[in-house]
Amino acid sequence: MEQPIIELSEITKIYGLGDVQVTALDNISLEINAGEFIAIMGPSGSGKSTLLNILGCLDRPTSGRYMLAGEDVSDLNKAQLAKIRNRRLGFIFQSYNLLPRTSALENVMLPLVYSRNGAVLPEEQQRHKALELLAAVGLSERANHQPQELSGGQAQRVAIARALINDPSLILADEPTGNLDSKSGSEIMAILHDLNAQGHTMVIVTHDPAVAQQASRIIRFLDGHIDSDKHNGHRRLPKNVKAAFVPETRAAVADEQEIIITR
Repeated sequence: MEQPIIELSEITKIYGLGDVQVTALDNISLEINAGEFIAIMGPSGSGKSTLLNILGCLDRPTSGRYMLAGEDVSDLNKAQLAKIRNRRLGFIFQSYNLLPRTSALENVMLPLVYSRNGAVLPEEQQRHKALELLAAVGLSERANHQPQELSGGQAQRVAIARALINDPSLILADEPTGNLDSKSGSEIMAILHDLNAQGHTMVIVTHDPAVAQQASRIIRFLDGHIDSDKHNGHRRLPKNVKAAFVPETRAAVADEQEIIITR
């Protein structure tokens, strides 16, 4: 049997000291297999964002064990966690988290600056890889645009391309459609579904039941506990899911790269 990509064993997270303590997660055990599409739901304060932070190695549990792709990451220090994040994880945020006054292309390339992959890739190859990903999300013509020159949907597409630049095995998305209109939200979800079909494990936090119903498994949190964990037998996918993420040919990307470099 294939080993789960995520194994949580009796994870507890407590914030605060002394008499003022809040238990955000209380003895959580959970397994997620490679290739799953998971939606995490729950009211504010239920623990879902804390869980996502721990899954993303942005925070450490107070107690318990977190195995990521067979490696115990529960007690790693900040520097070690940063390497794990950059090497294995891709992040998509509600507010996009793009650097202002920096082009879409440079935003996508940024994780390579801090990665082992980037250290061995010449800058020209880094640019080419970033351009391929921008082409895949339909933004070749926006490569030189800064975030303020992009729509919300376009900014989220840049964020998705950035999340993919280091070939992560796990993609974590925090309310990826929360700031988008319904059309842009559907387009983003279609891209996420297509990435999942390509083999990426997807974990999203959402308040939107319509978004959650597109996942293959829905985990509901309440008061720091898993309230329910059900496989979704009525998965509803966006109508345009099959056409959402279609990389352009390498020749087209090369042409676009030449245009960008010479501007």
